[in-house]
Amino acid sequence: MKYIYITCIALFLFSCGNNEEAEHAHDAEGNHVSSEVPAISKTIWTDQTELFVEFPALVEGKTSKFAAHFTVLDKHQPVREGSVTVSLIKGESGIRHKVDSPSSPGIFSPALQPKAPGTYDLVFDLKTPEYSDRIVIQDVRVYASAADASENVAEAADGGISFLKEQAWKIDFQTAPVTKGEVYEVVHTSGVWQAAPGTYKILAAGANGMVNFVSDNLTEGTEVKKGQLLMNLSSEGLSSNNIQAEIAQAKARYDQAKAEYERKKELYEDKIVPKAEFEKVESDFRVAEANYRALGSNYGAGGKQIRAPFDGFIKSISTSNGNYEEQGANLVTIGTDRLRLLKTQLSASNNPSKESIANVWYKTENGDWKEVKGAGSSIISVGKEVEDRKPMIPVFIKVNDVVEMPEGSFTEVQIALGEAKAGIVVPEAALLEDYGNYSVIVQTGGESFERRPVKIGKRNGRNAQVLSGLEAGEVVVTTGFYQVKMASMSGTTPAHGHDH
Repeated sequence: MKYIYITCIALFLFSCGNNEEAEHAHDAEGNHVSSEVPAISKTIWTDQTELFVEFPALVEGKTSKFAAHFTVLDKHQPVREGSVTVSLIKGESGIRHKVDSPSSPGIFSPALQPKAPGTYDLVFDLKTPEYSDRIVIQDVRVYASAADASENVAEAADGGISFLKEQAWKIDFQTAPVTKGEVYEVVHTSGVWQAAPGTYKILAAGANGMVNFVSDNLTEGTEVKKGQLLMNLSSEGLSSNNIQAEIAQAKARYDQAKAEYERKKELYEDKIVPKAEFEKVESDFRVAEANYRALGSNYGAGGKQIRAPFDGFIKSISTSNGNYEEQGANLVTIGTDRLRLLKTQLSASNNPSKESIANVWYKTENGDWKEVKGAGSSIISVGKEVEDRKPMIPVFIKVNDVVEMPEGSFTEVQIALGEAKAGIVVPEAALLEDYGNYSVIVQTGGESFERRPVKIGKRNGRNAQVLSGLEAGEVVVTTGFYQVKMASMSGTTPAHGHDH
């Protein structure tokens, strides 16, 4: 769903002197627009793009040059490659102008000369190597004269924090919409990471022999690929339990049983030998074949080969290079971090069950909150009773994701219980805390911001409920708000540079 928040700022321009104001509109070269016509700025957000555009009010017969700032919302970076077509459309007809590249990173400079006054749609078609987007500003008025424009376009109110696009593009900066979402009762607890069933496999010796590591850095924690050769078991030089001799004997028995089977099969088909005799020969052949293939499997020039069964890492090594190991002895354990078990706990007073747990969040090694719901992760089980010395009920959660934290380590956990209630939510990353009081930086326009106090309700690690201070559809700063805050404390209003 697209969220659109439009700010219209109209400014009357004065002559450029030593006391010029930063609120004056600029063209793409950094020059003030003509003082004959008031300037307008609009900001629109789509799911992919933020458009902040400044232009002189549209007047019949006059060319208006646009300074269209395009920001890719994913990383909040300027659009550096691509084309923009601006169109002024009324009904089935209109005019358009295309520019094939930005005049500077993020800024495109198309121009239009309206032919007749009226109300139009102003359309920006953005095409980049990565994606395309269409942004429509409805009910844009074209005036009959500059005087008409000056009379009908109101002056912008003073105040707010000015933070230019060029400043935001140069730092780690991100915004997010205020939305309506589900709010739960959340229990804050902790959990411990465990290996999930099936995420590790013990490799045993398939024969007697001497252990030979194929790599010098075969240690715990080493990453391995499926089918990678880890070690060999060699019985070369052993007088007994020699795997090479056993394979040779098994091969001889197999060849003999196969020849006998093929001979008796022809006789049986010709009804020369009875069925019982043929079935016994066939059984002996199958046993000899299975024994030979079992002994010969994973056998190479260096002996019996031990290979990784899947992509993962070496969890533990139970032998040493050069050791003699008997058949069946544990050699190495291979594990994977692509699936983990998170064990947490809840108080019995919460009356927990699989049905009552709506979602779970855990804190990653980077300090970010990640939800369990979706992506193959699920709640496996919830305990049914408590013990005298263990009054908490265990909860086991399968996390189908790469978890970099080692097994046995603890992490913070939040568990959502009960039925969800609709509410206004904002990303927790947007919250500024000051002695228990909270505020956010709201983007009121492309380059204008304000700090606004908010009252916070329930929180789930990723989002916080907003009881007052914000409305759905507004945009808040989630990364870089301290730079915006510092801009508000500097006491000066930044001017546009050569990029703008």
